[in-house]
Amino acid sequence: MLKAGSRDRQPFCALTSIGYNRMIAPASLQPRTGPVRWGGCAACVWARTARGAAAPPLATTPAGDGFRVNREHHRWHSPSLGRDMDLLVFGHAGARVLVFPTSMGRYFEWEDRGMMQALGEHLRNGWLQVFCVDSVDAESWYARYKHPHQRAIRQFEYENYLLHEVLPFSQSRNPNPFLMAVGASFGAYHAVNTALRHPHLFGRVIGLSGMYDIREQTGDYYDEAVKAHNPSHYVSELHDHGHLEALRRMDIILSTGREDPFVDNNRYLSGVLWEKGVGNALRLWDGWSHDWPYWMSMIRTYIGGSD
Repeated sequence: MLKAGSRDRQPFCALTSIGYNRMIAPASLQPRTGPVRWGGCAACVWARTARGAAAPPLATTPAGDGFRVNREHHRWHSPSLGRDMDLLVFGHAGARVLVFPTSMGRYFEWEDRGMMQALGEHLRNGWLQVFCVDSVDAESWYARYKHPHQRAIRQFEYENYLLHEVLPFSQSRNPNPFLMAVGASFGAYHAVNTALRHPHLFGRVIGLSGMYDIREQTGDYYDEAVKAHNPSHYVSELHDHGHLEALRRMDIILSTGREDPFVDNNRYLSGVLWEKGVGNALRLWDGWSHDWPYWMSMIRTYIGGSD
Protein backbone atom coordinates (compact mmCIF):
# COMPACT_ATOMS: atom_id res chain seq x y z
CA MET A 1 0.00 0.00 0.00
CA LEU A 2 1.26 3.46 -0.88
CA LYS A 3 1.61 5.75 2.08
CA ALA A 4 3.32 8.91 3.17
CA GLY A 5 6.42 8.61 5.29
CA SER A 6 8.96 10.71 7.10
CA ARG A 7 11.83 12.23 5.14
CA ASP A 8 15.00 10.86 6.64
CA ARG A 9 17.69 13.33 5.59
CA GLN A 10 20.62 11.22 4.48
CA PRO A 11 23.75 11.83 2.36
CA PHE A 12 23.39 13.86 -0.81
CA CYS A 13 25.92 14.71 -3.50
CA ALA A 14 26.73 18.41 -3.34
CA LEU A 15 29.74 19.45 -5.37
CA THR A 16 31.14 22.71 -3.98
CA SER A 17 27.80 23.01 -2.23
CA ILE A 18 28.64 26.03 -0.11
CA GLY A 19 29.73 28.08 -3.09
CA TYR A 20 26.59 27.04 -4.98
CA ASN A 21 24.28 28.06 -2.17
CA ARG A 22 25.95 31.42 -1.75
CA MET A 23 25.51 32.14 -5.43
CA ILE A 24 21.95 31.20 -6.30
CA ALA A 25 20.09 29.08 -3.78
CA PRO A 26 16.99 30.52 -2.09
CA ALA A 27 16.94 30.69 1.68
CA SER A 28 15.10 27.35 1.94
CA LEU A 29 18.05 25.68 0.23
CA GLN A 30 20.85 27.15 2.33
CA PRO A 31 23.33 24.56 3.67
CA ARG A 32 22.06 22.53 6.58
CA THR A 33 24.13 21.88 9.64
CA GLY A 34 25.92 18.58 10.11
CA PRO A 35 29.28 16.95 9.56
CA VAL A 36 30.63 16.84 6.04
CA ARG A 37 32.86 14.13 4.65
CA TRP A 38 34.16 12.98 1.29
CA GLY A 39 32.53 10.18 -0.64
CA GLY A 40 30.53 9.31 -3.73
CA CYS A 41 31.80 10.07 -7.23
CA ALA A 42 35.34 11.14 -7.93
CA ALA A 43 34.73 14.85 -7.48
CA CYS A 44 31.66 14.94 -5.19
CA VAL A 45 31.07 16.01 -1.62
CA TRP A 46 28.15 14.61 0.31
CA ALA A 47 26.80 15.74 3.64
CA ARG A 48 24.72 14.01 6.27
CA THR A 49 22.00 16.46 7.25
CA ALA A 50 19.42 16.73 9.99
CA ARG A 51 16.13 14.84 9.95
CA GLY A 52 13.39 16.78 8.19
CA ALA A 53 9.70 17.02 8.91
CA ALA A 54 7.23 14.43 7.65
CA ALA A 55 5.83 15.22 4.22
CA PRO A 56 2.11 14.77 3.47
CA PRO A 57 1.11 12.55 0.55
CA LEU A 58 -0.33 15.54 -1.32
CA ALA A 59 1.07 19.05 -1.02
CA THR A 60 2.36 21.99 -2.99
CA THR A 61 5.90 23.24 -2.99
CA PRO A 62 7.62 26.34 -4.39
CA ALA A 63 9.11 25.58 -7.81
CA GLY A 64 9.93 29.09 -8.89
CA ASP A 65 9.18 32.69 -8.04
CA GLY A 66 5.49 33.40 -7.59
CA PHE A 67 3.92 29.98 -8.10
CA ARG A 68 3.63 26.54 -6.58
CA VAL A 69 3.36 23.02 -8.01
CA ASN A 70 1.87 19.73 -6.94
CA ARG A 71 4.19 17.69 -4.73
CA GLU A 72 3.57 14.15 -3.48
CA HIS A 73 5.64 11.93 -1.21
CA HIS A 74 5.07 8.17 -1.45
CA ARG A 75 6.57 5.21 0.36
CA TRP A 76 5.93 1.50 0.05
CA HIS A 77 7.63 -1.76 0.89
CA SER A 78 9.43 -2.93 -2.23
CA PRO A 79 9.19 -6.66 -2.93
CA SER A 80 12.10 -6.32 -5.35
CA LEU A 81 14.43 -4.82 -2.76
CA GLY A 82 12.99 -6.21 0.46
CA ARG A 83 12.75 -2.81 2.14
CA ASP A 84 10.79 0.43 2.15
CA MET A 85 11.49 2.85 -0.68
CA ASP A 86 10.50 6.50 -1.03
CA LEU A 87 9.90 8.73 -4.01
CA LEU A 88 8.68 12.23 -4.73
CA VAL A 89 6.35 13.33 -7.51
CA PHE A 90 6.31 16.88 -8.86
CA GLY A 91 3.79 18.29 -11.27
CA HIS A 92 0.31 17.23 -12.32
CA ALA A 93 0.57 16.23 -16.00
CA GLY A 94 2.82 15.98 -19.03
CA ALA A 95 5.66 13.72 -20.10
CA ARG A 96 6.87 11.48 -17.28
CA VAL A 97 10.46 12.02 -16.11
CA LEU A 98 12.30 9.42 -14.02
CA VAL A 99 15.01 11.25 -12.04
CA PHE A 100 17.95 9.53 -10.34
CA PRO A 101 19.97 11.16 -7.53
CA THR A 102 23.75 11.43 -7.58
CA SER A 103 26.02 8.89 -5.88
CA MET A 104 24.41 7.60 -2.68
CA GLY A 105 21.94 10.47 -2.92
CA ARG A 106 18.34 10.49 -1.80
CA TYR A 107 14.98 10.93 -3.47
CA PHE A 108 14.70 14.54 -2.26
CA GLU A 109 18.10 15.61 -3.59
CA TRP A 110 16.88 17.29 -6.79
CA GLU A 111 14.30 19.20 -4.77
CA ASP A 112 16.89 20.28 -2.20
CA ARG A 113 19.38 21.38 -4.83
CA GLY A 114 16.92 23.58 -6.73
CA MET A 115 16.40 21.40 -9.79
CA MET A 116 12.61 21.48 -9.41
CA GLN A 117 12.84 25.25 -9.37
CA ALA A 118 14.88 25.06 -12.58
CA LEU A 119 12.05 23.04 -14.16
CA GLY A 120 9.34 25.17 -12.57
CA GLU A 121 7.82 26.48 -15.80
CA HIS A 122 7.53 22.97 -17.20
CA LEU A 123 5.91 21.68 -14.01
CA ARG A 124 3.53 24.62 -13.65
CA ASN A 125 2.31 24.32 -17.25
CA GLY A 126 1.78 20.57 -17.12
CA TRP A 127 4.51 19.82 -19.62
CA LEU A 128 6.36 17.46 -17.26
CA GLN A 129 5.63 15.26 -14.27
CA VAL A 130 8.79 14.30 -12.41
CA PHE A 131 9.29 11.12 -10.36
CA CYS A 132 12.37 11.36 -8.13
CA VAL A 133 13.47 7.92 -6.97
CA ASP A 134 15.75 6.89 -4.14
CA SER A 135 19.06 5.11 -4.66
CA VAL A 136 20.51 1.90 -3.28
CA ASP A 137 24.09 2.78 -4.24
CA ALA A 138 25.31 2.12 -0.71
CA GLU A 139 24.00 -1.45 -1.12
CA SER A 140 25.24 -1.96 -4.66
CA TRP A 141 28.15 -0.32 -6.49
CA TYR A 142 29.36 1.68 -3.48
CA ALA A 143 29.12 -1.24 -1.03
CA ARG A 144 32.87 -1.82 -0.82
CA TYR A 145 32.35 -4.53 1.79
CA LYS A 146 30.54 -6.70 -0.79
CA HIS A 147 32.03 -8.80 -3.56
CA PRO A 148 31.51 -7.00 -6.90
CA HIS A 149 29.27 -9.81 -8.14
CA GLN A 150 26.92 -9.25 -5.20
CA ARG A 151 26.92 -5.52 -5.93
CA ALA A 152 25.82 -6.28 -9.49
CA ILE A 153 23.04 -8.54 -8.20
CA ARG A 154 21.74 -5.70 -6.05
CA GLN A 155 21.73 -3.51 -9.17
CA PHE A 156 19.55 -6.11 -10.92
CA GLU A 157 17.16 -5.95 -7.95
CA TYR A 158 17.11 -2.16 -8.14
CA GLU A 159 16.30 -2.38 -11.83
CA ASN A 160 13.40 -4.73 -11.04
CA TYR A 161 12.12 -2.18 -8.55
CA LEU A 162 12.21 0.51 -11.24
CA LEU A 163 10.62 -1.58 -13.98
CA HIS A 164 7.99 -3.46 -12.00
CA GLU A 165 7.11 -0.98 -9.27
CA VAL A 166 8.08 2.63 -10.07
CA LEU A 167 7.13 2.72 -13.74
CA PRO A 168 3.72 1.06 -13.21
CA PHE A 169 3.12 3.50 -10.35
CA SER A 170 3.99 6.43 -12.62
CA GLN A 171 1.60 5.13 -15.28
CA SER A 172 -1.17 4.82 -12.69
CA ARG A 173 -0.68 8.50 -11.86
CA ASN A 174 -0.18 9.71 -15.41
CA PRO A 175 -1.00 7.81 -18.64
CA ASN A 176 1.23 10.02 -20.80
CA PRO A 177 3.19 7.54 -22.96
CA PHE A 178 6.37 9.63 -23.23
CA LEU A 179 8.95 8.71 -20.60
CA MET A 180 12.39 10.19 -19.95
CA ALA A 181 15.26 9.05 -17.74
CA VAL A 182 17.46 11.79 -16.30
CA GLY A 183 20.36 11.94 -13.86
CA ALA A 184 23.52 13.82 -12.99
CA SER A 185 26.92 12.38 -12.02
CA PHE A 186 26.32 8.78 -10.85
CA GLY A 187 22.63 9.40 -11.40
CA ALA A 188 23.48 9.82 -15.08
CA TYR A 189 24.93 6.30 -15.02
CA HIS A 190 21.63 4.97 -13.68
CA ALA A 191 19.54 6.93 -16.18
CA VAL A 192 21.62 5.96 -19.21
CA ASN A 193 22.12 2.35 -18.16
CA THR A 194 18.39 1.86 -17.53
CA ALA A 195 17.37 3.49 -20.81
CA LEU A 196 19.97 1.68 -22.93
CA ARG A 197 18.96 -1.67 -21.45
CA HIS A 198 15.23 -0.98 -21.94
CA PRO A 199 14.92 1.47 -24.84
CA HIS A 200 11.40 0.34 -25.71
CA LEU A 201 10.23 2.05 -22.50
CA PHE A 202 11.91 5.43 -22.97
CA GLY A 203 11.63 8.24 -25.47
CA ARG A 204 14.57 10.26 -24.17
CA VAL A 205 17.52 9.88 -21.82
CA ILE A 206 19.67 12.73 -20.52
CA GLY A 207 22.96 12.05 -18.78
CA LEU A 208 24.61 15.04 -17.12
CA SER A 209 28.31 14.69 -16.25
CA GLY A 210 28.02 10.93 -16.18
CA MET A 211 30.44 8.02 -15.88
CA TYR A 212 29.36 4.99 -17.91
CA ASP A 213 32.09 2.42 -17.27
CA ILE A 214 31.10 0.64 -14.06
CA ARG A 215 34.56 -0.91 -13.80
CA GLU A 216 35.44 2.30 -12.00
CA GLN A 217 33.55 0.74 -9.10
CA THR A 218 34.59 -2.90 -9.37
CA GLY A 219 38.33 -2.64 -9.92
CA ASP A 220 39.97 -5.73 -11.38
CA TYR A 221 36.92 -7.96 -10.96
CA TYR A 222 34.65 -8.48 -13.96
CA ASP A 223 31.97 -11.02 -14.85
CA GLU A 224 28.78 -11.29 -16.88
CA ALA A 225 26.65 -9.75 -14.13
CA VAL A 226 28.88 -6.68 -13.98
CA LYS A 227 29.07 -6.44 -17.77
CA ALA A 228 25.28 -6.53 -18.01
CA HIS A 229 25.22 -3.15 -16.27
CA ASN A 230 28.27 -1.66 -17.96
CA PRO A 231 27.08 0.49 -20.90
CA SER A 232 30.64 1.11 -22.06
CA HIS A 233 30.92 -2.62 -22.77
CA TYR A 234 27.54 -4.13 -23.57
CA VAL A 235 26.57 -1.54 -26.21
CA SER A 236 29.41 -2.73 -28.43
CA GLU A 237 28.01 -6.28 -28.26
CA LEU A 238 24.40 -5.42 -29.09
CA HIS A 239 23.18 -7.24 -32.19
CA ASP A 240 19.45 -7.71 -31.59
CA HIS A 241 17.65 -5.82 -34.36
CA GLY A 242 14.66 -4.89 -32.23
CA HIS A 243 16.82 -3.57 -29.42
CA LEU A 244 18.96 -1.50 -31.78
CA GLU A 245 15.90 -0.09 -33.56
CA ALA A 246 14.43 0.96 -30.23
CA LEU A 247 17.72 2.69 -29.38
CA ARG A 248 17.64 4.49 -32.72
CA ARG A 249 14.18 5.84 -31.94
CA MET A 250 15.28 7.17 -28.55
CA ASP A 251 16.65 10.68 -28.03
CA ILE A 252 20.03 10.18 -26.29
CA ILE A 253 21.77 13.22 -24.82
CA LEU A 254 25.15 13.05 -23.06
CA SER A 255 26.24 16.39 -21.64
CA THR A 256 29.45 16.96 -19.70
CA GLY A 257 32.33 19.38 -19.24
CA ARG A 258 35.39 19.37 -21.45
CA GLU A 259 37.49 19.12 -18.26
CA ASP A 260 35.29 16.58 -16.50
CA PRO A 261 37.38 13.56 -15.39
CA PHE A 262 35.07 11.25 -17.36
CA VAL A 263 34.76 13.28 -20.55
CA ASP A 264 36.69 10.64 -22.52
CA ASN A 265 34.26 7.97 -21.33
CA ASN A 266 31.39 10.11 -22.62
CA ARG A 267 33.15 10.47 -25.97
CA TYR A 268 33.74 6.71 -26.07
CA LEU A 269 30.13 5.76 -25.34
CA SER A 270 28.86 8.30 -27.86
CA GLY A 271 31.20 6.85 -30.48
CA VAL A 272 30.20 3.24 -29.80
CA LEU A 273 26.54 4.19 -30.15
CA TRP A 274 27.24 5.88 -33.49
CA GLU A 275 29.12 2.77 -34.65
CA LYS A 276 25.89 0.83 -33.97
CA GLY A 277 23.91 3.32 -36.02
CA VAL A 278 22.42 4.88 -32.89
CA GLY A 279 22.38 8.63 -33.15
CA ASN A 280 23.07 10.64 -30.02
CA ALA A 281 23.92 14.18 -28.97
CA LEU A 282 27.25 14.58 -27.19
CA ARG A 283 27.29 18.08 -25.77
CA LEU A 284 30.55 19.34 -24.25
CA TRP A 285 30.45 22.40 -22.01
CA ASP A 286 33.42 24.59 -21.24
CA GLY A 287 35.41 23.82 -18.12
CA TRP A 288 34.58 21.27 -15.44
CA SER A 289 30.79 21.79 -15.48
CA HIS A 290 30.28 19.08 -12.85
CA ASP A 291 28.16 20.98 -10.34
CA TRP A 292 24.57 21.89 -9.61
CA PRO A 293 24.53 25.33 -11.27
CA TYR A 294 25.75 23.74 -14.51
CA TRP A 295 23.24 20.91 -14.23
CA MET A 296 20.45 23.46 -13.79
CA SER A 297 21.48 25.09 -17.06
CA MET A 298 21.93 21.73 -18.79
CA ILE A 299 18.54 20.37 -17.78
CA ARG A 300 16.77 23.51 -18.92
CA THR A 301 18.64 23.29 -22.23
CA TYR A 302 18.02 19.60 -22.97
CA ILE A 303 14.80 18.60 -21.22
CA GLY A 304 12.93 19.35 -24.46
CA GLY A 305 15.47 17.47 -26.60
CA SER A 306 18.93 18.05 -28.01
CA ASP A 307 19.70 21.60 -29.12
